[in-house]
Amino acid sequence: MNQGWQIDTDEKRRNVLTSVRNVALAAVQHYDLAWTRIEFNKLSDTITFKIETEQEESFLLRIHNHSRAKAEIRAEMMLLQALGSRGLIVPEGQVSRSGEYVLGLVSDQGETIYATLMKWLEGDLLSEAPTERQASNMGQLMARLHNAAAEFTPDGDHAFPTWGVDSFRKNMAKLEQYYPCFLSEKGWSMYQSAAAKMIADLEAVEKQAYNFGLIHADLHMENVIFKGEEAFPIDFARCGYGYYLYDIAGTILGLGGEHRRIFLEGYESIRKLEEDYERPLASMFVMFMIENYCYHCSDPRETAGLNAEQPYAQAIIQSYLQDRPFLFEALEPIAVE
Repeated sequence: MNQGWQIDTDEKRRNVLTSVRNVALAAVQHYDLAWTRIEFNKLSDTITFKIETEQEESFLLRIHNHSRAKAEIRAEMMLLQALGSRGLIVPEGQVSRSGEYVLGLVSDQGETIYATLMKWLEGDLLSEAPTERQASNMGQLMARLHNAAAEFTPDGDHAFPTWGVDSFRKNMAKLEQYYPCFLSEKGWSMYQSAAAKMIADLEAVEKQAYNFGLIHADLHMENVIFKGEEAFPIDFARCGYGYYLYDIAGTILGLGGEHRRIFLEGYESIRKLEEDYERPLASMFVMFMIENYCYHCSDPRETAGLNAEQPYAQAIIQSYLQDRPFLFEALEPIAVE
């Protein structure tokens, strides 16, 4: 949920892709790759290309926007190396001929743009709800990520972001500018009340080694690939420090109630949660949901989708404000005038 390339029209998208293709072609020259094909993959927080080689290996080339400093991108790459060395299958970074994990390249406009190369992980995104086994494996995967990341000690060249109350307040400041495109005044008032309650709840949670550390921070269903029932993580661009429950909230936000339970059971089969985790998890669930809207609110192409989600989002917020359970229950959508 970084700020991305700020592309809100098709014309801007075409112009950015044209410029970035030249950067991508320049970037591959810095690696020992006998490449045969460069194929555009995706435009999100990074612009990515799939690189195929004569050795039938595949790589992911990422061209980064200006929302992340070089030290932050390098931190991600070092974390991936550490996770890989601990037996986790992740998209590990590749070094250039000069031994760099993060390349600085000059765009057509004379700006420095960073590029990174990583191993391509084969697997499939789910086109429907996960099976119970897949949901359990996702929970186990996240627990293993948390355990492995807790053993990683960054050096002075790393700069991980921190996700919590301060970052949320910045997101809410952005939402305050754009909420009229999908929220009524009453709906916005409910968001503000939920934010105040959530901030109070989180400020009461003491940071300890068992509940706070390095997290993926964006492991939603489009950042998990599957080989059969097994789950594998991709796109660590938002990795940083945060509560482990915040990481969990970001994943279960995209799951149904029963699958959320199964995910948590899978997680706890590897790493136990504190006994009273449900209340802070509910707060972080609301936090992550609102942050998603903060991210998308400035793009007019997202407005229709934001409007369509509000009856469900408002049902969650109403339950949260009334201290009624909602994480594992089916809620009826509500209309807020």
